[in-house]
Amino acid sequence: MIPAPHRTAVHFAAVLVAFTSAPAATAASASPVPCPASRHGKPTVVLVHGAWADTSSWNGEVEALKRAGYSARAIANPLRNLTDDAATVAGFLRTVRGPIVLVGHSYGGSVITNAAANVPNVKALVYVDAAAPDVGETTAQLSGRGSALGADPKTLYEEVPYAGAPSGAHDLYLKQDPFVRSFASDLPRDVATRLWATQRAASTSAFMTPSKAAAWKKIPSWYFISTGDRIITAESLSSMARRARSKVTTFRGGSHLTLISHPQAVAATIGKAICGVR
Repeated sequence: MIPAPHRTAVHFAAVLVAFTSAPAATAASASPVPCPASRHGKPTVVLVHGAWADTSSWNGEVEALKRAGYSARAIANPLRNLTDDAATVAGFLRTVRGPIVLVGHSYGGSVITNAAANVPNVKALVYVDAAAPDVGETTAQLSGRGSALGADPKTLYEEVPYAGAPSGAHDLYLKQDPFVRSFASDLPRDVATRLWATQRAASTSAFMTPSKAAAWKKIPSWYFISTGDRIITAESLSSMARRARSKVTTFRGGSHLTLISHPQAVAATIGKAICGVR
């Protein structure tokens, strides 16, 4: 909830491999997909990351799904503005044959909400501590009362200009204290600190662009809600899930990065969505 140098991606991935290797092994002993393949064949799972992270935030889920015999692709989210980001993801989706289970984390939820609108083979949406805007809403509106992002922006962000930015737009990097204490609050401090040091920036335009679609109105959805999320509050997540009539998994504790700290739990919810593609 933005492209980064290759070195940054490698460092981020190395941290996640070190942290998630044990949970991945656990996931191998219990398949996250407790159902046979449907008559339409196995869906492809496409995972979309959020801001201040990258594709490697899905490493644990990709491994669990791979061990269960499913194809999973974590794809790059440009994090420039919602309309263009969704168009980029939709372009990838149109290259996938067969049914798709589309998964979004954080701001990635806003992206999948728009990207899936005109891609008929997307059969299920999964929101992982994610925004699910209605038409006209922005991601920034959906953090919820009490979110850590409601603090003074000067205490939250480092603002950096970037080439080709629209007038008034700039990149945001989370400062170390809110990243460690609020964004990655259930991760070991050394892991959270390294993730902070290798984060990718997000344009202010990403958070301020109104949604042009609400795919959850037509596509069945599943919601994974971490009660310990301090970025998008559990109350806000629950409200969006009710509005979308999603099937909800409530995870007690966790953080905004439960997808990293407990990938097997998130993979199990993705498995439920896979089972729903009949």
